[in-house]
Amino acid sequence: MQDYQPHNLLLKNRNILITGAGSGIGQAVAKAFAAHGATVILLGRKKKKLEETYDAIESAGGPMPAMMPFDLEKAPTADYYALGETLLDEFGVLHGLVHCAAQLSLLSRVDDYDVETWNKVIQVNLTAPFILTQACLPLLRKADDASVIFTSDRIGRKGKAYWGAYAVSKSGIEGLMETLADELENSQIRVNSVSPGPTQTALRAWAFPGEDPRLLPEPETRILNYLYLAGPDSSGITGQRFDSE
Repeated sequence: MQDYQPHNLLLKNRNILITGAGSGIGQAVAKAFAAHGATVILLGRKKKKLEETYDAIESAGGPMPAMMPFDLEKAPTADYYALGETLLDEFGVLHGLVHCAAQLSLLSRVDDYDVETWNKVIQVNLTAPFILTQACLPLLRKADDASVIFTSDRIGRKGKAYWGAYAVSKSGIEGLMETLADELENSQIRVNSVSPGPTQTALRAWAFPGEDPRLLPEPETRILNYLYLAGPDSSGITGQRFDSE
C-alpha cells in the first residue's frame, strides 16, 4: 500500500469521526483526511490537544473541523448515545469512523496484573470502540458509502508475554472488526483494521523507554492505509487486516 497515491479530493464532502485525534496516529490521520477534503470530527480526552489538531488543520486550509472532547474511559454509556444524537443533529450523516485512541498503562505478567487497570485498558481499547460504533451506526447507514476503521496492533494478532490487557484488547478489536464486517457484508458500510506498526507515539515511548524514537517512522508516514480505506478507492473491501509496515 506504500505506493498508493490518493487523489487530492479523495474525501471531499465526507464527515469522518476520529478518536484519539489530539496526538499520534489519530492526529496524523485527522490532518491527512482534512488535507484530502474531509470534514473531520476530532474526538479526544484533552481539549487542548484537540485544539492543536484543529489549529493545524485550519492553518493548512482544510475544511473547518469540529471538536468533541470526550473521555472514553470515564464517560457513562448513555453519554455515547447522546454523542451519537449530537452528531446526528449537527452533521446528519457520517461517512467514516476511525478508532485511533488507545491506552497501555501497564506491562505485567498475568499473575500480577492489576484488575482495575485491566478494566480501564479494556474499556478504552475495546468496549469504547464497540459502544461508539453502535451509537454511530445509524449515521453511517445514512451515507451512500461509509467506512469503519479500527486501529489494531501486531500484539493483537499474536499475543506476547507481559502485554496483558493491551494485547487482549487488540485481539478483541480484530474480532469485533471481523464480526461487524460479516454482519454488514451486504450493506454500504465496510469495516477493516489497520496495524500501523512501530511509530513515534507517546504509547510506544512509554512501552519502550530505552528506544530512540528518532529511529522510528513518524505518524504522518503511517496514514496511507487509512486514506485508502476511508475513501471510495476501497469500495468492496471489508473484513480485512492491513499493515502499514
